[in-house]
Amino acid sequence: MTHDGPTAERLDKLLGQASVDHSRARFQMLISQGHVNVDGTSIVDASFKVKPGSVVCVALPEAEDPKPLAEDIALNIVHEDSQIVVVDKPAGLVVHPGPGNWTGTLVNALIAHCGDSLSGIGGVKRPGIVHRLDKETSGLLVVAKTDKAHRALSEQFAAHGRDGRLSRQYLAIVWGEPQPRRGIIDTLIARSTANRIKMAVAKSAGRRAITHYETVRPLPAGTGDAVASLVRCQLETGRTHQIRVHLAHIGHPLLGDRVYGSSHAASANKLNPAARASLASLSRQALHAETLGFEHPETGEPMSFRSALPEDMRDLAEKI
Repeated sequence: MTHDGPTAERLDKLLGQASVDHSRARFQMLISQGHVNVDGTSIVDASFKVKPGSVVCVALPEAEDPKPLAEDIALNIVHEDSQIVVVDKPAGLVVHPGPGNWTGTLVNALIAHCGDSLSGIGGVKRPGIVHRLDKETSGLLVVAKTDKAHRALSEQFAAHGRDGRLSRQYLAIVWGEPQPRRGIIDTLIARSTANRIKMAVAKSAGRRAITHYETVRPLPAGTGDAVASLVRCQLETGRTHQIRVHLAHIGHPLLGDRVYGSSHAASANKLNPAARASLASLSRQALHAETLGFEHPETGEPMSFRSALPEDMRDLAEKI
């Protein structure tokens, strides 16, 4: 901007009057940090007098995400050593901070638990985070406490089990009974063009996604036309919402999935009253990260963990 006034003005006052987006106090901070120059000279004194006709330039730094703070949030830790922490995450817990969820996340809890030992490779918002689970998906998740562990685990997750080191299995309760009872879903997945908060199977320009599924048992068991099924899924890739998108794609969306299961909302009428009440209280998609296996990032020892079906999903399956 050019100072067009008739007299010299304080630098901070001049900028504060010229901007509708930033306060005078904000400009005082920017000046002290060396982000303002007058006629090509950096000025760090907010009271500097700007002469008429002078050109003032402000370099606004990119906004930085706030650094997560430690919060005393209870964690179900199933394993911990000097390199890693394995957590059984409850449904409803966000993994890392982001818009709308800057506090109350797994990262906030881990900072309180681990102090400064978390790996920094994940960045300010994601210290130690190697992989994630959706907010409303429960189950097992491994966190890196050192940069060495972070690099080693990230390499295993990048291979998605194709080299035999990593294994991830999920339990899901889906509408109907998949046919065949066991199969592989192999598609492209991309951001939905109709709804940007959703992912969708794409014909082109998407990323390949492969899910292996197996029907554990129809619900209710022993019936010829099951209203729902307990299904185990194993990932060969790790795309956003992959299991939810894939099972909906083959006509068997997850119970409780309001994003991908709206086409089956009327199916709740097929449930008995107790099951309908259980589904209404579920308040999430019926998806649980049941098993997690990987090589220890320091010793190379194969490690495997299993998490039982949580109470809300177990109650739903029993009521159906």
